[in-house]
Amino acid sequence: MRRPGASRRAATVELRELVVDDLSVRLARKRIKNVNLRVKAPDGRVEVSAPLRTPDEFVVAFVREKRSWIEGRRAQIAASPRSAAAEAPPEQVAEWRAVVEACAPALVSAWEPLMGVKAGRLAYRNMTSRWGSCQPATGRICINVRLALYPPECLEYVVVHELCHLRERGHGQRFKDLMDTYLPDWRERKDKLR
Repeated sequence: MRRPGASRRAATVELRELVVDDLSVRLARKRIKNVNLRVKAPDGRVEVSAPLRTPDEFVVAFVREKRSWIEGRRAQIAASPRSAAAEAPPEQVAEWRAVVEACAPALVSAWEPLMGVKAGRLAYRNMTSRWGSCQPATGRICINVRLALYPPECLEYVVVHELCHLRERGHGQRFKDLMDTYLPDWRERKDKLR
């Protein structure tokens, strides 16, 4: 018997490595309907998720068929600032921090009265998987120093995004409506961070 609130599509997952020609692929078999292919930053790792009963031969053929797309995506990832940041020495990270620390407070001060919010302490970190974070209870906002590698409008997008969390915790429709109100082109700015 299922426990109350549990999903019928519980996460049945089988993980393994599969080698397709010279390419290592992380294969996850799950309770899903379609085969999905991803190339993950920052290292270009290839991941495939497939329905539970999908034969290996089908996955191999699928990956071979998508090989040129995989190589193109890997080249894109390798050329991105995110990839370069993964190898940065501490001196370079310190330079990024200086740039972001110089710019972010002015952006926060400019946006706070427009949005009717007040941020708490600002912090700066070299993060690998987030551009920023917000603790609504304290108003503390943390900004990724790697934003120094991107156009200035990306830093502004992250600042507005985190300030919106002072009004709405999640990323639901109300949050998106706030972002649309304050920064109508936020989706385009977000895309530059991919």
